[in-house]
Amino acid sequence: QYEEPLHIIEGPLMDGMKVVGDLFGAGKMFLPQVVKSARAMKRAVAYLLPYMEERKRLTGAASAQGRVLMATVKGDVHDIGKNIVGVVLGCNNYEVIDLGVMVPAAKILDAAVEHQADIIGLSGLITPSLDEMAFVAREMERRGFTTPLLIGGATTSRQHTAVKIAHEYSGPVTHVLDASRAVDVVSSLIGGRREQFDAANRAAQAEIRESYATRRQKPLLTYAQAQANRLTTDWDNHVIASPWFVGRRYLDAVPLADLARYIDWTFFFSAWQLKGRFPAILEHPQYGAAARELYENAQALLQRIVDGKLLTANGTYGFWPANSEADDIVVYQDDERRTELVRLPMLRQQEIIADGRPNRSLADFIAPRDSGVPDYIGMFAVTAGLGADDLVQAFERDLDDYNAIMVKALADRLAEAFAEYLHAQARKDWGYGRSEQLTPEDLVAEKYRGIRPAYGYPACPDHTEKGKLFELLDAGRQGLVLTESFAMLPAASVSGLYFSHPEAKYFNVGRIGRDQLESYASRKGMSVEDTERWLAPNLAYDPAAAPVTPL
Repeated sequence: QYEEPLHIIEGPLMDGMKVVGDLFGAGKMFLPQVVKSARAMKRAVAYLLPYMEERKRLTGAASAQGRVLMATVKGDVHDIGKNIVGVVLGCNNYEVIDLGVMVPAAKILDAAVEHQADIIGLSGLITPSLDEMAFVAREMERRGFTTPLLIGGATTSRQHTAVKIAHEYSGPVTHVLDASRAVDVVSSLIGGRREQFDAANRAAQAEIRESYATRRQKPLLTYAQAQANRLTTDWDNHVIASPWFVGRRYLDAVPLADLARYIDWTFFFSAWQLKGRFPAILEHPQYGAAARELYENAQALLQRIVDGKLLTANGTYGFWPANSEADDIVVYQDDERRTELVRLPMLRQQEIIADGRPNRSLADFIAPRDSGVPDYIGMFAVTAGLGADDLVQAFERDLDDYNAIMVKALADRLAEAFAEYLHAQARKDWGYGRSEQLTPEDLVAEKYRGIRPAYGYPACPDHTEKGKLFELLDAGRQGLVLTESFAMLPAASVSGLYFSHPEAKYFNVGRIGRDQLESYASRKGMSVEDTERWLAPNLAYDPAAAPVTPL
């Protein structure tokens, strides 16, 4: 029926993918099915490759709707979301060029010129990536680009894109929430609706900036006032738990079957854009069938990984004597508490909190030095991603995006499960958790004493402090390393601190003032300018504005 292999691609194959795209856009087909459909398409095209007279014609240079260049920015290693967006765009006849992870700005822009990209998409997970995206936008402006810029990733938002990135570049800058929105955004910016779409987007961003400016103007407590409203503990009558050992311990090749029991499957489905609590999601009236099929496929691949030991899970954790001094946590070498190993400066909530509740800092959960009470802090770093890259590449060589993405999602879940598994062990080692009898549901609901906050998250948003944690834990011995932006490699890794205080809870530091920023920078031994850059999302002031001197 077809004179040329290209006609098969442009005919029934693309017709089929158009149906897939339409059903996905209408909410009648879901992401796992879309990725599976794309796998079938890729393999069909690959089969036709030997019959193509010109490879260039196969790539769609003449027939694709447009060319989208995507990259995870320098210093960042997370790309599951980007991979999914690329698959969905490919299903809709867009040529996607994925540069991978940790890509410098110059390489991104040079590749955009080389490939004559119609769209540039930037992805990132850790907060320093937000600053790197703004740098890419500035470089695009400096080099005279007019190509639309898309911003995506877990820590990105419409607000951050509007406030921190859009003003750096005169071309269209759009935040893309997830893969389901990507096709509409790309088609609008490449097609005939670009001016209309861009105008509406710019107007929405202007409103966001105005709202943000109003919120930023809301009064803060002074840093001194916030410190005076700290969480108080009757340390004389507070029973301190003492771990049975001081220092670090290593865990090598932890059995994956032991970790799998701790997986919170709700977040696995979220990665595939199927929202809902597990196991209820399996009976969801709209996408329960898709969820069940995905779960069955995930269980099969997980069993294959466990049986074949295709991933390696290594970790390290430890406990050290510690006391707080103002908003610093002082970590000692041993129980004599004479040799100071490191100081962990912490931030404090500075916004006015209703009902007289305290302005919290993680330092509040450690006994003050002047109390005379000997306290402790724990630390951990774990990974389940050793071997993941090789497994992903094997699936990609087989043109199997579905299982390649599945490996990354499962590795992430196993790493989080490892953190849960190890925290349970740490609570026993620390003594206060020895009598725990918790179900997996209890663990998901955090029905235990203590917390394990991670650097880069709301209670301690400064990623640079990860360096101290990794050094104390000797995390490199276990195969974990930090990028220049303090992202963890392998990507499926988790690290953080352990606090045992019965009232310890997670909180958001939120906005901080210049007075606290300057104190924090001094305590860190870092310049104010560098500290502002790392904590930009938390600043309640404009670093470019001259400081106001009180009368």
